[in-house]
Amino acid sequence: MKITTERLILEPLSLKHLETTHRFGSDPGNTRYMMFLPFENIEETEQFITEAAEEMKKPQPAFYRMAVIHDGTHIGTVNLYLNEERTSAEFGWIIDKRFHGQGFATEAASAFLDYAVNTLGIRSFSAHCDTENTSSRRVMEKLGMDLKSEHGGRKNRLSDEERREYLFELTI
Repeated sequence: MKITTERLILEPLSLKHLETTHRFGSDPGNTRYMMFLPFENIEETEQFITEAAEEMKKPQPAFYRMAVIHDGTHIGTVNLYLNEERTSAEFGWIIDKRFHGQGFATEAASAFLDYAVNTLGIRSFSAHCDTENTSSRRVMEKLGMDLKSEHGGRKNRLSDEERREYLFELTI
């Protein structure tokens, strides 16, 4: 499975992406708004990737983790987590900070959204982000998602502080 856009290739995350995934996924500056990142060590990154690769072998994966490739360089991931009934899904993404501000997250998420609608038949999507993560919020807005709520209770991995979070949704 590969998804191609004007500038990107999305391919299933695999161990060939271990070093690059670990580089941007363990960087505190790149992951400061993330609930489950940064990775603590290379073994945790390997487990994350192995889990994704094993899931993709299933006839109907419960989640998809795709590597985002630009000009032959692995620059991030885009993820889709389906509910049990496979009627809705939650989006997530991360782009290496060296490639921020170039529209790659929006391009990757938009292509993955099209795939989810046209191939998987998903019509309802959600995404969450820390209220200070303005970049992710802009991606959600560019995807046509609507802000549905703001609430507390978020714990980012790098902080014990309780944070606030946005919930965005899109129904097609």
